[in-house]
Amino acid sequence: MTPEQRLAELGLTLPEVVAPLAAYVPAVRTGDHVYTSGQVPFVDGKLVATGKVGAEIDAERAKELAGICALNAVAALKSVVGDLSTVVRIVKVVGFVASDPAFTGQPQVINGASELLAEVFGEAGRHARSAVGVAALPLDAPVEVELIAEVR
Repeated sequence: MTPEQRLAELGLTLPEVVAPLAAYVPAVRTGDHVYTSGQVPFVDGKLVATGKVGAEIDAERAKELAGICALNAVAALKSVVGDLSTVVRIVKVVGFVASDPAFTGQPQVINGASELLAEVFGEAGRHARSAVGVAALPLDAPVEVELIAEVR
């Protein structure tokens, strides 16, 4: 089953690639790797939540938002490669969580991204990862996710 078929089976549609908010591009291919820029939880061109995780946003909602970020990263990846079947492996995911100072559940939040990537790409979606708590993210987004993929 192709990644596109898995997306359809999951009832997910890849969104339009979010236009850059500053001087960068959504994804870049160099050799056999694609690097995505950080993706925040935009749906239909709108940020769907703002605030700090552990304060205004609870961990379960933040995990859902991380999945939206990952879906946006997959859209950015597809915009460069055209066909997600060319993805050999998701190599690395970096997740940033705008965190209340007392919040320490960043890994569980970024599981939302990791789990989505495993569902879409199967074994090739299993990756190395960092989950980092930060004071703030662009537009007061609660979560941001970027990825590196190996492609053919």
